[in-house]
Amino acid sequence: MPPAFSALRHREFRLFLGGQVISLCGTWMQNLAQIWLVYRITHSTLLMGTLGFASLFPVLVFGPVAGLVADRLPRRTIVLWAQWAFLFQSLALAVLTLTDRITVPLLMVLAIVAGMINAFDIPARQSLFIHLVGEEDLQNAIALNSMTFNMARVVGPSLAGFLVASVGEGLCFLFNSISYLAVIVSLWMIRTAEPVRDSAPSPLHHLREGFGYAWNTRPVRIMLFVTALANLASAPVATLVPVFSDGIFGRGSQGVGMLTGCLGAGAVFGTYVLAGQAHHANLFRVVYFSALTTVAGLVVYASSPAFPLTLLASATLGFGIFRQLASTNSLIQSTIPDDYRGRIMSLYSMTVVGMLPLGNLAAGAAAHLIGVRWTVAAGALLSAAAALLWRREFPSRIH
Repeated sequence: MPPAFSALRHREFRLFLGGQVISLCGTWMQNLAQIWLVYRITHSTLLMGTLGFASLFPVLVFGPVAGLVADRLPRRTIVLWAQWAFLFQSLALAVLTLTDRITVPLLMVLAIVAGMINAFDIPARQSLFIHLVGEEDLQNAIALNSMTFNMARVVGPSLAGFLVASVGEGLCFLFNSISYLAVIVSLWMIRTAEPVRDSAPSPLHHLREGFGYAWNTRPVRIMLFVTALANLASAPVATLVPVFSDGIFGRGSQGVGMLTGCLGAGAVFGTYVLAGQAHHANLFRVVYFSALTTVAGLVVYASSPAFPLTLLASATLGFGIFRQLASTNSLIQSTIPDDYRGRIMSLYSMTVVGMLPLGNLAAGAAAHLIGVRWTVAAGALLSAAAALLWRREFPSRIH
């Protein structure tokens, strides 16, 4: 395999990634359809932010327990059951929407359910990679997984934008429920044996151990904090994209799909280049310059007078944000022992996914008070702070 695809020489990873491609397209279709549905019903930036908060906040609440579970139970089994739960959640959303019984409160409840499932799925799935490819190809597997995630971000919202405009949101939800079958089948076909892990005398002790390791290992602590800042910085763009598309540029749901698709296209290109990165030490520089790229993208996005320039800014943001996240993920996973992997990756998921609900809620409220453009500009300041902190902590690794 070429260096950029070295992890694909492992049969189990090929199976897993193949299922993910289909399932993630459905997930991104549902994400766009949900936020557009709230916007169509209410035209409220505050409620759009609240939906994002409801769908992601459970990751912040249940993250530590989910990490504990991922370090005590078979990780493939956890991911498999999570996919079944996702299937039924999206099926319920589809039925309620297609029968015209969906309401904003019901949307919020189902978003909370999805967030609870996500809390257990993310750390188990991230901790599974090393068993599928080994340490040698772990960095490449993380980058390829991120690239796949963002390829789906290009395809899913683009399809959803046209489907919503022509037949409504319900079919997007239905397709997503069916798409989970692909990853369920792929997980059933994986036969990689996970090592037996010794459990601590009590779950509480095991949980304290994980928090203690993350806090006392300074590089890991700084990486997690910088990741949290980066995700708070990018939250306004994800939350307020319908307002930019329809309220500012008059492009409707198709414009939402185009903006989200450009973000994904930039991320695919960035993570593809990262997948071929041969030297682990270079990742420190990648994180720093990716944070600066995000600052530039946010400034242009906030001030853009034309829709094509906003599309370019969106692609720049995708390039910067997801190179930074994938690089930090690789750095953390190469630092921690496997016995702590589930708990540390749950903390990572809390900084990546769990911080977004706070960012979504803050973005919705800030947009209501100071406007959408100034809210996105405030994100640029947070990203700049993340870059400065990284430079201060790892100066010798950047130059």
